[in-house]
Amino acid sequence: MTTSPFIDINPNLRILGTAHVATASVEAVRHHIAEYQPDIIAVELCKSRHDALTSDRRLDKEGLLKVVKEGKAPLVLIQSLLAAEQRKLGLDEGQQPGAELIAAVEEAKAADIEVALVDRDIQVTLRRAWKNMRFREKYRVLTSLLAQDDDDDEAPDVNSLLNDSDLLSSLMEELRGFSPGAGKVLIDERDEYLATKLSALNSDKKVLAVVGAGHLAGIEEYLVEDKCDINRVEELQSLPRKTVAMKVMPWAIPMLVMGLMAYYLSTGSDIDLVQFFTVWTAANAIFAAIGCILARGHPLAILTAALASPITSLNPTLAAGWFAGYVQLKIAEPSAEDLADFLKLERLGMFWSNKAGRVLMVTALTNLGSMAGAWVAAAGLLGGFGS
Repeated sequence: MTTSPFIDINPNLRILGTAHVATASVEAVRHHIAEYQPDIIAVELCKSRHDALTSDRRLDKEGLLKVVKEGKAPLVLIQSLLAAEQRKLGLDEGQQPGAELIAAVEEAKAADIEVALVDRDIQVTLRRAWKNMRFREKYRVLTSLLAQDDDDDEAPDVNSLLNDSDLLSSLMEELRGFSPGAGKVLIDERDEYLATKLSALNSDKKVLAVVGAGHLAGIEEYLVEDKCDINRVEELQSLPRKTVAMKVMPWAIPMLVMGLMAYYLSTGSDIDLVQFFTVWTAANAIFAAIGCILARGHPLAILTAALASPITSLNPTLAAGWFAGYVQLKIAEPSAEDLADFLKLERLGMFWSNKAGRVLMVTALTNLGSMAGAWVAAAGLLGGFGS
């Protein structure tokens, strides 16, 4: 049995480090709860992840539809890629990710022990990480995740990872070196956030905190050196602010098209309106359809993408991918087995072969295609009619 690392910050606070897919970590959680007898069990979960894990339905048809409607398909895809990368590191022992956190919550419930959720919302973390990464970092991360890694012999196993703090530190530093922006958010910010939330718990009660082993050193530093600032929590859990350019950009194309139309009509310019709208419609429809085809969407989803894009591109509150994804979901509806298999993501090809993965890919790639089509159409209109 792997001996999971733990730190006693003081007599009333013990922090247990775990691997989220290790059987030994589940056993360690139960052992420490029985031995330490805590009044509060703090877990590295936010409310959304807690609800998903404890409901035993991490992704269902209603949840998938909600993801499509709220435009969160790219975030779910990124989460899935990160889960796949975790398995590529050799950390999978057959446990579902977060198994030891579920065990901690279940043990607390059985013993009537208070549970404290001390992690930052996963959506906020992913958005802040993406925002903090430079373009080259984003490209390197995506290509690394999508690359096939056949060199499994050099991947560390769970035992070596949990027992060797130097190995764990080197892996964390490797991430920081690979993508400084992501490392700052995924490691440094979360160390600070977790430590600050723990410091705010009732100091008169015994607290057992269950967190990923990679956060142990960082949390210890913040707590021991008394660097926690409760006022920082609000800042750390805020979504990145959009710049003026980012706010204006979604409206730039509609304003440009409408502006050109108004200019030509007001000046009595000799313009072929049929050609004007043909250029706009064709570019949007073709590129959105290409995106949907690349996602291997159903023919009706491809048709929906082509029909929706010329309209949604003029309304930034809508997206062609939402409509194409909805049609894909209804026509090729994922079964419960599809949804369960996608969460395991044993191979990257499941993004296309799995029905749940395909719905997300249709949504995301159709939106990318529609965006590209709108810019191509705008450029064509300026070049063709502006001369």
